[in-house]
This record gives sequence, structure tokens and C-alpha cells, in this order.
Amino acid sequence: MAERRTPNILFFHVDNLGFGELSSYAGGPFRGVVTERIDAFAAEGFRLTNYSPEAQCTPTRSALLTGRHAIRSGTQSVPIGATDGWGLVRWERTLGDLLDDAGYASAAYGKWHVGEGPGRWPTDHGFREWYGPARTYDEALWPTDPWYRPGRDRVSRMLEIRAGDDDVTEREQLTLEVRRDCDLEYLRRAEGFIRAAREDDEPFFVYFNHSLMHMPTVPRAEFTGSSGQGEWADCLLELDHDFGQLLDLLAELDLTEDTMVVFAGDNGPEDVLLWRGSPGYWEGSYFAGGEGNLRTPCIVRWPGQIPAGRTSNDIMHVTDWFTTLLSAAGVDAPSDRAIDGIDQSAWLTGAEDRSGRDGYLYWMGSELYGAKWHDFKLVLVAQRYLEEAASRLPTPRIVNLITDPQEREAIALPHLHTWTAEHFNRMIADFGHSVRTEPLIPPGTDVDHTPDRG
Repeated sequence: MAERRTPNILFFHVDNLGFGELSSYAGGPFRGVVTERIDAFAAEGFRLTNYSPEAQCTPTRSALLTGRHAIRSGTQSVPIGATDGWGLVRWERTLGDLLDDAGYASAAYGKWHVGEGPGRWPTDHGFREWYGPARTYDEALWPTDPWYRPGRDRVSRMLEIRAGDDDVTEREQLTLEVRRDCDLEYLRRAEGFIRAAREDDEPFFVYFNHSLMHMPTVPRAEFTGSSGQGEWADCLLELDHDFGQLLDLLAELDLTEDTMVVFAGDNGPEDVLLWRGSPGYWEGSYFAGGEGNLRTPCIVRWPGQIPAGRTSNDIMHVTDWFTTLLSAAGVDAPSDRAIDGIDQSAWLTGAEDRSGRDGYLYWMGSELYGAKWHDFKLVLVAQRYLEEAASRLPTPRIVNLITDPQEREAIALPHLHTWTAEHFNRMIADFGHSVRTEPLIPPGTDVDHTPDRG
């Protein structure tokens, strides 16, 4: 392995990306397009097939930024509509905070979705600048609702803030047209930030939150009709193109070798019929506990450090990126709070053959839905899709994902797999012990709240 470098970091977060979209996973001709740039990137890096986000956008983004299950931070559910005074408290230490302390120039683009108001914006957590919507892109549909009155009802806008600003600046209203073209503005701003960091010889962390494949999936004009397979496939081509633009920028600036790039989905696919995504081989959508929501594409490239062309079905959880990215930057994770993420550097770089993680717990909002251990799931609440009724099982079910990948069988005879309960119970007990040491932060907690660790 080459001599260790402190890398630039580009985290390219994709919204609502199912396992069955990219052709390097389970998509391609099944979804009407080949994602050539992303597929080529996968060949240059490490492709994970058992990468696990949390169940919704907000908890996944919170878990990524803090290395903590979102239920610890009071961010375990997506806020419905426009609400003030919610989200991460000041006490939370994010990737932006810690990398900023280490001398990184950090910027965020695209939806924030982990808090609103003073003390909760990206610039309150280490980022020098941010542009995007506070919450989610379906608010672009508000102006099309005949019952909506902008003079009476709140207007959803794109927001901007820079370090040192007292508060956000409101920009254009989030309409379907703005939603359609917003990634061009994210790309423009990210390019300017990366070029400036290169000129100033500063390491950078760019947290790039692409708007696709979140509904409404409206392709930009240059991609409309490009696939011949409808707007969803057009948007996949657009996503592929935009990711390629950032890779080309790194190459132009001679930063490819010095930049750790992560491409990752934030949860399972869209389930709204008009814009429905695909979980591919699995079953499930976002806002549910099916395997299709517990796996999303994730690829990482760091030339000279992470060997190219590798694929693994070992588990990696979204919280692990927090600890792993800090490790790559030579920064210690906080020791004064519960951290769920595991440093996966040794596995990703090939120093270890296996992931450092054998399982994780998963929630829907505040309810523990189950646990995963290797290729087994302990299902406490059965719900695979958003529109499917959730059912708390009177007796927990153990699913073998090798023999029952679609989770169809209530009882899998003759192998009950009840011996796995030891591992599930260990994870649940460990989490319970950690909560007794550091109580959960309730949703809507005051921004200046500090947990009482006894």
C-alpha cells in the first residue's frame, strides 16, 4: 500500500436510491439505462452490497454526520412540513465540526434535513457554506396544490448561509422548475469551492447531497427523453452524468489520487407510484423494515489506499462512515458520548479481510423494528413497504436472507435458526446499556440541551 495521505473527502449522497437502479448493482436494462460513469467508478473502487442506511432520509443523514443512531439525537423521523426548532442540538459533534477543527475546508450542498433554526444550520456544525432546501423536495409540489395559498401558507424556499452569517438567506421558492434544475446550482457551487480549496492548498470535505432520486423525479431539459424509457430512466442518466462531472473536476485539478470519494444512497427506493423506484433483488421501500430499505448502493474510491475492483457482502452501517472518514483524516472520534460507528479503514484498505461489524439494530421512527446479524434478520415489526400496514409480531421472526431473500416465510422449517438469538440479544442489550449511560435526546429538544451522562 502506498504511503498514507490525508485525503480530501467528497461524499456524494444520493436521495432514495434503490438497490435495483444502478447497472453495477441490480438495475441496468431492467431500469432502462446503463449508468456508465458510476459503473466505471465502481470498477476503480470498493463496491459494497450490504451497506445499511437508516430507514428515512433524516435519520440516515443524522447518523452519517454524527456517527450515532439517529434515535440518540432526536432525529429519528422526517419532519412533516415546515417546522421550527427541531433537529440536532449544538452538543452534537458532526463530521463538519471535527474536520473543520482539523483544518479542512468543509461545505454542504443540497438538502440539510437534520435541523432548522439558529444553532442547527450547517454553519453551526463546521461547514463554511451551504445552499439547498432545509427539508425535502416534495415541497416543490406545494405551488401545484389548488388548496395551497402562498399568502396564507408557508413558502418553501432554497436557503443559503455562510460561516459568520447570523441566519440563513432565503432564495428562490422551491417550485418544480427550481427542483428540476437545482443540482446544476449545487454543481456550480461545489466546483467553485473545490477550486478555491485547491488554490489555497487546503484539504476539503464536500458533502454533496444530490436531489435524485427523490420524488418528484423531473429530468432537466437536456436529459428529457434521453433514455427513451421515461422520466425515471432519464433521471438516472442525469444522476450518472452529474456524478461524472465531479469526478472529471477532480481529474482536471489533479486531485483524483488525493481524494476519497464515497457514493452512497441514503435509504431504500421511492414508493410513490408515479415516481416509484426499485429495490432490485430485495423487497422493500423507504419508511419500512424490508431488506430493500436496509440496503442501498455504496461505493468508495481512494487510489493507492483502497484497492480497486473489490466487492464485499459484509455489513457496513451508515454510522461507520463517520468514524472511518475521521480516521482517514487522522482525527479521533469523540470519546465523551455514545458513538455507534466502527472504523472500517482496515477492511476497506485490505489490511483486514472482513468488516469490523457483524450486525446492527434498525428502527422506524422511535420503534425498534428489528436487528440484522450477518445474513439473518430478527423481525420484531413486519413491514416491507411504505404503503404496507406495520404489524408488531407477537413472536419475533428470524429470517435467513440467503434462503428467503424476499422475506416471504413466517416460519422457515426445518431450520428455525433460533441459535442466532444470542447475537441479536447481545446487540439489543448493548444498546440498552448505552442508553442507561447516556439518555436519548427527545425530538424537539432545546438547541442548547446537553445529555446527562450521570
